[in-house]
Amino acid sequence: MEEQVQTALIEQQKKVTLTGVASVDSFSERQITLSLNGGKAVITGEGLKIVSFSQSGGGFCATGKIGGIQFSEKRQKISKRLFG
Repeated sequence: MEEQVQTALIEQQKKVTLTGVASVDSFSERQITLSLNGGKAVITGEGLKIVSFSQSGGGFCATGKIGGIQFSEKRQKISKRLFG
């Protein structure tokens, strides 16, 4: 299985663009939670608005005052980590 490249671009703390997004899990004016291929991303800020999202292409764009993005990896089952 080929791994999809993921990118994140923040422009002047006003616009955020990501690729490799599988779904939008939750959103509000202060936080947007995304499922990525292989993990999660949480965008925080103020006045956040989703401008576009393409589930088939994985493209995502939001505007507002971007405070930051936190990424986390999908956790593997313990048996997979122990026995590979």
